[in-house]
Amino acid sequence: MRATAALQDNLTIEEFITEPPDNMELVDGQLVEKNGMTLKTGKIQLSLGDAWKNYKDSSGQGGEAYVEVPCRTNRQIRRPDVAYLTPELVAQFGNLATLPQSFPLVAEIVSPTDIAEDVFLKAQEYLESSCQEVWLVFPESRLIFVMTQNQILTFRSGDTATTQQILIGFSIEVDGLLG
Repeated sequence: MRATAALQDNLTIEEFITEPPDNMELVDGQLVEKNGMTLKTGKIQLSLGDAWKNYKDSSGQGGEAYVEVPCRTNRQIRRPDVAYLTPELVAQFGNLATLPQSFPLVAEIVSPTDIAEDVFLKAQEYLESSCQEVWLVFPESRLIFVMTQNQILTFRSGDTATTQQILIGFSIEVDGLLG
């Protein structure tokens, strides 16, 4: 469930970008609080973020892994649950409060209160805004959807999910992540 508040008269989009309010996204001109995180989804978020961070270090690909940091899509200001930024984009944008584009690789951990249609629309929004790969993690269904411009792959219990275009070579056991 997301709480919505009208965009404050004294808060411009530029101010939101330079000083983003904690736990908030800007969706359709409204401030929307990100909530609904459970212990389970929080654990998965941290585990996937750590796995991306460790892999980018051990593989020598560099870049940075983040959780809950704002980025601008073509239409909104979003906060992906987990995100990866390439070394080139870290050099270009790494000191900004809000990334002025989508992250190349993002993951959304689906909370029990999320609506599946909204989650898939958000993934499409990222992909339309320079994101190359989106992971949608459904803890209760034990599914991971990996979406790119050209395909949607489904990984389930017993499978190993793999990146397709960004952070090449990364893989993680579905059961290990969702355990």
